[in-house]
Amino acid sequence: MTDKTEKEDIRSLLPEELSEAVKSMGEPAFRAKQIFKWLSAPVDGFEDMTNLPKSLREKLGQRFTLYRPVVERKQTSALDGTVKYLWRLADGNHVESVVMRYEHGNTVCVSSEVGCPMGCAFCASTIGGKVRNLTAAEILDQVIYAQADSGLHISNIVLMGIGEPLDNFDNVMRFLKLVNDPNGMNIGMRHISLSTCGLVEKIDKLAQYDLQLTLSVSLHAPDDETRSKIMPVNRAYNVDTLLDACRRYFRRTGRRISFEYAMIRDVNDTPYHAKLLAEKLAGTGSHVNLIPLNEVPESKLRPSTPETVRSFIATLEEKNINVTVRRKLGPDIEASCGQLRREREKR
Repeated sequence: MTDKTEKEDIRSLLPEELSEAVKSMGEPAFRAKQIFKWLSAPVDGFEDMTNLPKSLREKLGQRFTLYRPVVERKQTSALDGTVKYLWRLADGNHVESVVMRYEHGNTVCVSSEVGCPMGCAFCASTIGGKVRNLTAAEILDQVIYAQADSGLHISNIVLMGIGEPLDNFDNVMRFLKLVNDPNGMNIGMRHISLSTCGLVEKIDKLAQYDLQLTLSVSLHAPDDETRSKIMPVNRAYNVDTLLDACRRYFRRTGRRISFEYAMIRDVNDTPYHAKLLAEKLAGTGSHVNLIPLNEVPESKLRPSTPETVRSFIATLEEKNINVTVRRKLGPDIEASCGQLRREREKR
């Protein structure tokens, strides 16, 4: 996980790895469960673990690191209570999280990378490219500390913030195990959504784990010409190749896939695109989530008109495609991920 000359990040350890570490320190086995429970809480350091003997806390400090992300900036929407965080990490890099309130519970949208390598034309997160992967701990920290700071109990997680989760596959899988553990935050897989722009080999790899999470695929166009213009990943995995992988995923897991579709004026919102999308998804039992485009200052792309969106929906529904429009939360705080980090990097 780290260079052998460096201290390990203790919050990234799986329970069985923590048990081995505790055993190697000559401590009784039950201490591992105590420590793991603390690691799912917003502690500032090992000294906060008050039910551990001082000698053990000192051993932990000598062998491991335990960081707390710093709230660099926080915005709260006056319209719907959405809370957006810009976190400063231990190395000075920044990522964002958003806490959203819904009738069915509170959801946190977390980042998986510092920056993003995918280059999608409509996204602020990818401007400037990828800096590095986040560790499992740094992803988990966003859930723990967003819950603590906001005072809102987090019941749902979406991996749709900065970065491509499947590009950081191993750390994301480790995070999922940690946040799902019954002795930790105990957030069920059915309450977790993972979004990908369409890394086909990684979708197939994820399918082998047979997790009960929701896979959301950022499709954004049903044809190669349009999709390649706005999503460079399509040059590696075209639309048909991606949809074949989605069908394999569905057959393996039995989990319905949600297709994300940002409505971009005069780019992917024409009657041609609506009809082709309906044809491509016919008989798949999938769900289309239309997303009002969040405007990015560095981009000339603009959102579709309400009339165009209504017409697009009607075409899909005529072909029995399940479709919804994502509710736009936090419009007064620019709640789409990447914008706060981008402002900070400019400064």
